[in-house]
Amino acid sequence: MPRPRPRRRAVLAGAGAVVLAGAGALALEDPLRSSLLPAVRRRLGVGQVDAAVPDAGATGPVFATFASAARGRDVTWGWAAPPGHDPSGLPVLLTLHGRAADARAAFTQLGVHEFLAAHVAAGGTPLAVVSVDGGSAYWHPRTDGDDPLAMLSGELWPRLSAAGFDLSRWAVAGWSMGGFGALLLTRETVAGRFAPGGTLVAAAAGSPALFASPGATSPGSFDGPGDWHRYGDLVTDPGTGDVALSVSCGRDDPFREQTQRYRDACRPAPAGGIGDGAHTTGYWRSLVPGWLQLAGAGLTT
Repeated sequence: MPRPRPRRRAVLAGAGAVVLAGAGALALEDPLRSSLLPAVRRRLGVGQVDAAVPDAGATGPVFATFASAARGRDVTWGWAAPPGHDPSGLPVLLTLHGRAADARAAFTQLGVHEFLAAHVAAGGTPLAVVSVDGGSAYWHPRTDGDDPLAMLSGELWPRLSAAGFDLSRWAVAGWSMGGFGALLLTRETVAGRFAPGGTLVAAAAGSPALFASPGATSPGSFDGPGDWHRYGDLVTDPGTGDVALSVSCGRDDPFREQTQRYRDACRPAPAGGIGDGAHTTGYWRSLVPGWLQLAGAGLTT
């Protein structure tokens, strides 16, 4: 008598067990092939990064608000200096926040002032970290009149100068939407279309919100295909010039593939890379020490 064939449900269950058991060895090679797998990996704590903010005795941050004509609303900006330093003569690392965040997020979520204190205590270059409200406009001019680029160059920069910061050389870093913004500012500055004054020497992006096409963009991030082709398509021509660049993204991040494409398009290849992590605050915190080192090296060269 022929042996009975196993029921389909049993076969599938066994196959599922093999897939789960082998996730660490096989599926992790390409975790974004399945929309479920990154969530499973995060639940299991596999390949995740959750950096903590150091307790380094930071001072600040200090916040102020101004009426922005370029953005058509009140805008808050903030800064932090290392303990024992005031703004006078300090170079600036401008940090650009992600979507649904604001000027305070660099400090309240990422703790950049604490990382800055630790950076300087370890012998790193003293500098100031500056953050400002960018809304959800993806850091570029919009048809509704919101223009974060004009706000940065025409309204924030004069305030930084009046506070005594040294703007002859500056650096920029950001995460998610702000990571995209940092790369956009780099291209626009190198091309001479964004010219707040001084020389951009370094730029860093964590999980940059890069989209493959106008149809792949998140709702409201661009005003249409023309807007995306003008401001959003950074992969076709990164245009980074001589700016020292670092671009990183986690393997379980939805922007991983486009980040890799951007990295591949850059000449020379940027520092950073694709490693453990997801689109999370804990991952972005892990990048902050590298941002400060990159900025410090460029600002003292």
